[in-house]
Amino acid sequence: MFPSWFLGVAFAAIAIGALVPAAVMSIAAANLFTRNVWKEFVHRDCSEREEAQVAKLTSLVVKVGALFFVLFLPTQFAIDLQLLGGVWMLQTLPAVMIALYTRWFHRWGLLTGWAIGMVAGTWIAASQDFAPVWEMPVLGVTAYTALVALVLNPFVATVLTLVLGGRGRADDEDETRAEDYDELEETGEPAPTVSAGVT
Repeated sequence: MFPSWFLGVAFAAIAIGALVPAAVMSIAAANLFTRNVWKEFVHRDCSEREEAQVAKLTSLVVKVGALFFVLFLPTQFAIDLQLLGGVWMLQTLPAVMIALYTRWFHRWGLLTGWAIGMVAGTWIAASQDFAPVWEMPVLGVTAYTALVALVLNPFVATVLTLVLGGRGRADDEDETRAEDYDELEETGEPAPTVSAGVT
């Protein structure tokens, strides 16, 4: 429908559109690294200026790495990494999401469950040539690779929690004080009161 030169314009628009999510993801990765790795383990007393510089440098490294993937690695490799990304992200569910609502799990049980889920999911995906589904040899059931690993993850966490007992759970070293809940103690102002009948 359009002349051949317009094809270049369309591809350029797609390339520019792809830059937006890539930039957002590189900024997110840079912030995560700076605040959770650099500031936590490398330089605890870093200034805001240093934090900004480290984040900018990390963002640049992530962008260069992404460009390397696009230019020098086969397209199939990117698709395989996308599948593995889904497998890996789901493994954080028990350790992060479920632990927000209960402290029953032992911390080492959660960590071990996460590690086994990561290894098992990666191994299953790699052994199936990175196909998104896996036919379990004994049961003969086809299931999504990430879900198989996700079932294994909390199972291991539960078993280890029962074996290790109550010692070492997430709330063992809770240092929260009663004053931490008092807004008057924190801000010097009393907590706002709600008048009767006002929602």
